[in-house]
Amino acid sequence: MSEPGYNRFLGVLRLVALFAVVVALVYFARPTILSVAIGFVFVVLGESVRFLSSGLLLKTKELMTAGPYRYTRNPLYLGRFLILTGVIIMVNLPNYMSLVALVIGWAWFLGVYMRRKERVEPARLRNEHGEAYDRYFAAVPALFPTLTPYKDFTPAAWSVERMKRNREYWMVIGLLGVSAYLLWQALQS
Repeated sequence: MSEPGYNRFLGVLRLVALFAVVVALVYFARPTILSVAIGFVFVVLGESVRFLSSGLLLKTKELMTAGPYRYTRNPLYLGRFLILTGVIIMVNLPNYMSLVALVIGWAWFLGVYMRRKERVEPARLRNEHGEAYDRYFAAVPALFPTLTPYKDFTPAAWSVERMKRNREYWMVIGLLGVSAYLLWQALQS
């Protein structure tokens, strides 16, 4: 994470805030077998997109336009959006608070997180990759996938080394742990 302009303190602060939100959601959770099952579908879909994407990506160094990057410029963020949705469904907060949490979570994700990412990342990638990135940016949506794949893609093979470099295995471990705990909690009630 030695990117120019990267503020390590803010990065750590964001990570701590994320963990605090997850802990609060799990603490107040009232999961049912149905809520865990439905939410887990979103989590698996989101993590599948992230896992596939992380095994292709060499951040900033290459302009990745293959695989899920043919349909969305940010499949890792699409995966996060799906995981956010799934976890909130799984926790099944009381008194319709899951619906409130979902609306707040989506609003934050789309209104704050994605706006920040779309302000910072395209400029960095445009600087690094020039006209090739401009063509890609114009043709492929930021988050929600298009049905028409990007035609001018560069073929790439999925790599365990890239997935490990992007540390996606930690996300898999964390999601399995949270999902198993919520299922255990649902089975106790």
